[in-house]
Amino acid sequence: MKRIRIEGGHKLEGTIHISGAKNSAVALVPASLLSDEKVTIDNIPNISDIDALNEILTYLGATVTRDGSIMTIDSSSVVNKGIPEEISKKLRASYYFMSSLLGKYKHVEMYFPGGCAIGARPIDQTLKGYRALGATVIEDGNKYTIDAEELIGSEVYLDMPSVGATINTMLVAVKAKGKTVIENAAKEPEIVNVATFLNNMGAKITGAGTSTIRITGVKRLGSCFTEVIPDRIETGTYIIAGALMGNRLRIENVIPEHVDSLIGKLREMGIPLEEEEDAIVVSCCEKMNKIHVKTQGYPGFATDLQQPLTTLLTQCTGQSVLEETIYENRFQNVPYLNEMGANIKINGKTITIIGPSKLVGKTVVATDLRAGACLVLAGLKAEGETVIENVEHVLRGYENIIEKLTNVGAKIELEEI
Repeated sequence: MKRIRIEGGHKLEGTIHISGAKNSAVALVPASLLSDEKVTIDNIPNISDIDALNEILTYLGATVTRDGSIMTIDSSSVVNKGIPEEISKKLRASYYFMSSLLGKYKHVEMYFPGGCAIGARPIDQTLKGYRALGATVIEDGNKYTIDAEELIGSEVYLDMPSVGATINTMLVAVKAKGKTVIENAAKEPEIVNVATFLNNMGAKITGAGTSTIRITGVKRLGSCFTEVIPDRIETGTYIIAGALMGNRLRIENVIPEHVDSLIGKLREMGIPLEEEEDAIVVSCCEKMNKIHVKTQGYPGFATDLQQPLTTLLTQCTGQSVLEETIYENRFQNVPYLNEMGANIKINGKTITIIGPSKLVGKTVVATDLRAGACLVLAGLKAEGETVIENVEHVLRGYENIIEKLTNVGAKIELEEI
């Protein structure tokens, strides 16, 4: 077990370099199994979710080498066998293996994926895609056995623009016979990253990043090189840190348009921001305006930034409102913020935050990945010492978070307990 200890109140100055996107990398790694040759992925973040995916690759017989941020995967010796629950439950993204194995071998056995407990995260839209392409799905408790004599391209209309279902349907469709059209597809940049990777292997995908994706199946996918895009959620988290405690804090290796929705809201609050081609410079200000935020699919305000933003909203003057439309259990950070001195009320999927509030260090618990990030931000702002327990969640998604914050002036350390 590990915990994070933070001494609050220190200004953040200097530069933070953003790592590869967790939400891209955790799909790119399983997608590599669709290749019949060796693939190389650069800018892989050093986070525990990648370690968990690596464990599954090794279990299946792939040869994996890692050299810094470069990961090379040779799946020519993979054996398609059932993935046990003890490794599939470690992270939500394990279900991308379900799609890669089904797409390549027409058969897969594995258990329902794990991940953060942030509300209902069904895979019904993914299963809808499988069935539309000709697969039969047998559910036995937590176990799924999925077979297809042949995968045939079809039209798949997603009931909601789910990132996971969009990627999973692409993974199954790239080797299906004929053409597949995904309607109401999610538009997130991570989907474009995965589609580019598959196209580099030899797939024929158009429309990624729009609501309609078209895929023409191919028989074989070969070797390729790709790079993980910068992590827009890590970018947003550190921008928020700069808005709380920054003195011209520079966030580099970013794609500014990927965080347009956040930047727009911060400007509305009065936060000083400077945009460069691949960097954003942010400073704190004495008085921040109240705002209203509603989470939406990309390019709307990202649900993964809702919890980190909540810490910043405690410092606004007046009553801010935040609506969560994606997950119903994403306010587990709120009781801990209130313990630290915030004034936040929960009403269904909406919270109201009355500020500004003086935050005081306490011992708190990271209930999930982004709730943990929220509490790290609160600890940076709070008077005194904050101790965050159950921080394995945070380490799942933020590469070298302790070192990155220490290098810009934070007093933060990771402890074994």
